[in-house]
Amino acid sequence: RCRRLASALQKRGIGVGDTVAVMAPNSPPMLEAHFGVPMTGAVLNALNYRLDAAGIAFILGHGEAKVLITDREFSPIITEALKQLDRDIIVIDVDDPLANGGECLGEIEYSDFLGEGDADFRWQPPDDEWQAISLNYTSGTTGNPKGVVYHHRGAFLNAMGNAMVFGLNSRSVYLWTLPMFHCNGWCYTWGVTAVGGTHICLRDPDPA
Repeated sequence: RCRRLASALQKRGIGVGDTVAVMAPNSPPMLEAHFGVPMTGAVLNALNYRLDAAGIAFILGHGEAKVLITDREFSPIITEALKQLDRDIIVIDVDDPLANGGECLGEIEYSDFLGEGDADFRWQPPDDEWQAISLNYTSGTTGNPKGVVYHHRGAFLNAMGNAMVFGLNSRSVYLWTLPMFHCNGWCYTWGVTAVGGTHICLRDPDPA
């Protein structure tokens, strides 16, 4: 699925240095984007779904996102954000049956988009380990959100550090409660996969 995502993005002209934004909860598409987007050399911008439309619009504009993958539950915010964005952007909808309301806004649904991709897509690692892998933004409590860039080297070292310090291995099962948009899930998105562990995606933590 990650290779299909990378292939489909590449067919839309996405490549090294381009930004792909994702507005989604801790769901499989968000996790897949952490691999599929870097496979093209592009930069992942996981959006904070707790922000208002103005904040999202600013991030999409400032981060120069060319593609937005968005869960339909957040369509009210995304609709307003897109109205404030002064340019066109490719919008891909995630029509998750577990989503709470909302509507599809884009030109294609995520599953259909993956269908455009090649499962045997031959991706390449970055030419330079200092190449950007993700772009994250602060919540903008003292003005507009501020962008922070992760490079491949830093993300790799943090992911491996998580695996070593917390003793992750192929028997590990990681239940997602920390938002993946938050520092890319503290790099557990990559760390759990690196050791062959299991991700349990949870859209909304419900203590009960």
